[in-house]
Amino acid sequence: MSSRAEGAVRDAAARSGCLTIVPTPLGNLGDMTTRALDALRDADAVCAEDTRVTGKLLAAFGIKKRLERLDEALVAQRADSIVRRVLDGERIAYCSDAGMPGVSDPGMRLVRACRAEGAPVEVLPGPTAVATAYVASGCENQRFYFGGFFPRKAGERRSLLESLRALDAALVFYESPNRLEGALEAIAEAFPLREAAVCRELTKLHEEIVRAAAPELRDEFARRAAQGGIKGEIVIVVDGPTEAEDADRAQHAAADARERAAQLVAEGLRAKQVARTLADELGIPRNEAYEIALEASRS
Repeated sequence: MSSRAEGAVRDAAARSGCLTIVPTPLGNLGDMTTRALDALRDADAVCAEDTRVTGKLLAAFGIKKRLERLDEALVAQRADSIVRRVLDGERIAYCSDAGMPGVSDPGMRLVRACRAEGAPVEVLPGPTAVATAYVASGCENQRFYFGGFFPRKAGERRSLLESLRALDAALVFYESPNRLEGALEAIAEAFPLREAAVCRELTKLHEEIVRAAAPELRDEFARRAAQGGIKGEIVIVVDGPTEAEDADRAQHAAADARERAAQLVAEGLRAKQVARTLADELGIPRNEAYEIALEASRS
């Protein structure tokens, strides 16, 4: 193929339709990448979670494009039409309010719809509050679990944290300033021996990382709320299981086992029967269960 023909193929490919996921700064315009700016300039249209926010961003860089609102309420209705436009050759850029589209926002549905129909999708790397908070928090875990927005209801919070108790990873959640008190209360109750961090206003002028034991963190932000409220975008990072927590849990498990053994002995069960019951009910190794059973029988 001649160089002229190869150039024509490249030009045709460049003009083909594509959905481009464009990450935007969390709060500092200096974090806008060259590729992101090029994608916005090359787009036929820019879809945005909030056209007012994205409009200000485009204006800051002197970019004039047709803006279309595509928030959580609209994406289900309009995803199919966006896919058709991409397949017809239109280049559409999508921006969320800040950070990486598709992470706890409507961008995920849009990407899924395009993938399902074979429409081209390009995802640009860029700012994301999840990874930024994870690193900034100072946690020691080499892995993290991102749970999206923390549940609103107290019962759901407790259930979620209990389900994640044994996970060997830091836990990362988004939270609103108005619900931060309740979230930290639930975390302190579930994990009183863990440290956690509240990462507020990341990359912005008033960025703040507050790290402490979970109960201390709860008390600190309860005090702030009482003194006038909490503001800003917030990410919570909770450390994974600690040795102190494991030891505390083992101590409580042993106490529960001894209490249950005493009940079974009082009911007339022999040591072997007690040991078998403890192993079945509490998941204790049989040799350990037998030692507890013997101790209870001698008491």
